[in-house]
Amino acid sequence: MSKRRINKVAIIGSGIMGSGIACHFANIGVEVLLLDIVPRELNDAEKAKGLTLDDKVVRNRIVNTALATALKSKPSPIYHQSFASRITTGNLEDDIAKVADVDWIMEVVVERLDIKKQVFEKLEQHRTPGTLITSNTSGIPIKFMSEGRSEDFQKHFCGTHFFNPARYLKLFEVIPGPKTSQDVLDFLNGYGEQFLGKTSVIAKDTPAFIGNRIGIFGIQSLFHQVKELGLTVEEVDKLTGPVIGRPKSATFRTVDVVGLDTLVHVANGIYDNCPDDEAHELFKLPDFINTMMENKWLGSKTGQGFYKKVKTDDGKSEILSLDLDTLDYRSKKRASFPTLELTKTVDKVIDRFPILVKGKDKAGEFYRKNFAAMFAYVSHRIPEISDELYKIDDAMKAGFGWEHGPFQIWDAIGVEKGLEIMKAEGKTPAAWVNDMVASGNTSFYTVKDGATYYYDIDKKAQEKVPGQDSFIILDNIRKSNEVFKNSGVVVEDLGDGILNVEFQSKMNTIGGDVLAGINKAIDIAEKDFAGLVVGNQGANFSVGANIGMIFMMAAEQEYDELNMAIKYFQDTMMRMRYSSIPTISAPHGMTLGGGCELSMHADKVVAAAETYIGLVEFGVGVIPGGGGSKEMALRAQDTFKKGDVELNTLQEYFLTIGMAKVSTSAYEAFDLGVLQKGKDVVVVNKDRQIATAKAYAKLMADQGYTQPVKRNDIKVLGKQALGMFLVGTDAMEASHYISEHDQKIANKLAYVMAGGDLSEPTKVSEQYLLDLEREAFLSLCTERKTLERIQHMLKTGKPLRN
Repeated sequence: MSKRRINKVAIIGSGIMGSGIACHFANIGVEVLLLDIVPRELNDAEKAKGLTLDDKVVRNRIVNTALATALKSKPSPIYHQSFASRITTGNLEDDIAKVADVDWIMEVVVERLDIKKQVFEKLEQHRTPGTLITSNTSGIPIKFMSEGRSEDFQKHFCGTHFFNPARYLKLFEVIPGPKTSQDVLDFLNGYGEQFLGKTSVIAKDTPAFIGNRIGIFGIQSLFHQVKELGLTVEEVDKLTGPVIGRPKSATFRTVDVVGLDTLVHVANGIYDNCPDDEAHELFKLPDFINTMMENKWLGSKTGQGFYKKVKTDDGKSEILSLDLDTLDYRSKKRASFPTLELTKTVDKVIDRFPILVKGKDKAGEFYRKNFAAMFAYVSHRIPEISDELYKIDDAMKAGFGWEHGPFQIWDAIGVEKGLEIMKAEGKTPAAWVNDMVASGNTSFYTVKDGATYYYDIDKKAQEKVPGQDSFIILDNIRKSNEVFKNSGVVVEDLGDGILNVEFQSKMNTIGGDVLAGINKAIDIAEKDFAGLVVGNQGANFSVGANIGMIFMMAAEQEYDELNMAIKYFQDTMMRMRYSSIPTISAPHGMTLGGGCELSMHADKVVAAAETYIGLVEFGVGVIPGGGGSKEMALRAQDTFKKGDVELNTLQEYFLTIGMAKVSTSAYEAFDLGVLQKGKDVVVVNKDRQIATAKAYAKLMADQGYTQPVKRNDIKVLGKQALGMFLVGTDAMEASHYISEHDQKIANKLAYVMAGGDLSEPTKVSEQYLLDLEREAFLSLCTERKTLERIQHMLKTGKPLRN
């Protein structure tokens, strides 16, 4: 086991990638030295100030401007703006000697071998022997970069390729050089996964490595197919987006965001350096791409690419699409296919693929051609770019945001069905695939004892995918470890006396069946287990309560039923808090409304770093009704400090709800009071989240967990606070900052958080506040404006402001 520690890194090059990588190291608590070149001439602002090229502010202008730009960009590269203090900037002349004090030097300069080699020569003069030194190249052969360097340099040198943006895309390719030591590769592979929260893949030193080799093939393949099948830009993006588990930006929008020039650069590199690739001609650019390059239609960076945003005569914005035949921009056309309609009721993406390839329309033809080409290509890349097929799937999922990799999709369709489609499309698989089928192996992957196995081509047998011991994969244990199931949840035994409640509703919304499932899980855990985790591995933890159910009850004026439903929600949240076993919530992605309330009532939250959590009920015309309003009042009083102005503290918590604030990372949730310092924790690698939550539940149980005593000591300020809030909402409505209906919602929230119109500060129970909260929630559900907002949200997915 390596004893190497990374406390400080040096990033050389502060462009988009360099600054992004620097921010991500700062995200995980590492000290960063970010260096770039010294400007050769003054800019106008510097001349006006009378500065010279010797002034430090000038010498560090390039690096400081780049980092400042990165920190202002959206989505943000940093979990919390305060983390930027972990980054120190400098330049490659005055500060290069400081690399002697770091544990890892990473070069992220322009993609030119000559410049990289010059940088490495300078760095070696100051680098301490034994220090890791890597390049973030996206395609230059690693073997060329370390030529002429010392033995110690070459032993500790390799490629470490992050994908952009470094915070959000999970792929971390580690590419060995000719003399890289195995210890260095093993360390970086483990560090990427455990500390950086990445999917680490050790790749071979081949052009474009794994992710870009397959990803660019996929895009180039589409470029050629689109004309052949007579498809529009919109149609391709419809076919290659969320319906098959790919990002909303699909194909052409993704190219616009990344930049057509970037894609062309990589495609040309593969074409020039892979003459023996059986799909070599596919990397040749179609005429329409060459024209776009000549016209500088490179995408977002030049204002137009496959899409172009324009202002119409009435001043509104419109997004036009490029007609690939005429190369003129035109209004977007709606894309629809009968085959896609057949998948609308199929929630799991993996179950859609067998339906899609059977389609009788143009979509079905597209998928057969597309998958036939992809399956053939990836089969031939083994062993060229990887010896193991799972690494190709891992790279595509982590680097390109695919929900399933090519071999997983092939498995879903059926290996033999895939071969049949390939034959019909004139594609030939690599020989090892036929050998695999002939030997009786009918799939690339199998699951055994909760672990994933893959087909090892050399051993001709299923081998366990390495590195799973730190993970719990719910897909793998759901059937074998099921303890209870209804239409809303599955309750699984995680082992060691810990249960897990996994939501199974659409978008993990919380309705009656989910609440019943949580209560049942607590019943089972209190009787036969030691602790409970509420966690899932869907795209999002939960988008909140089932507002469709609330709308139906309110519209039909079934207020008694609605009152009972809200009370059931509140009572379930209180059971999370006051059960006799420890409860852990494991939120990730969108954790809104009821999902946020559930997390706030757990004994501990183990949040993924990428958790976007908040109480958003104001957007649909109500206040948090599942204990969220009560909880914010409780947390406000728990933070009252001697000498503090209590009204100011309460107002901060009030505004968190009133402005429907949602954190852009788990770390920001601490600022909102949604997560609590000293109690809740954050994990960077979401794959480890359920295992970490289980470990905390077990630790709390082992330490002797005792059921908490119900709170009846919550200080509320009564009329003193209520008066302040009402004056404030009056002023805001009078100034037209908020609507009359917004004021009504805010006043209801004020009444709850003040504890009603009590004549003096009083200590009350949680149940007292819950009753006020429920009464306020129900009264708002009688408002026509509230029903309009809920209806609008159900139709559009967006809040409506009255």
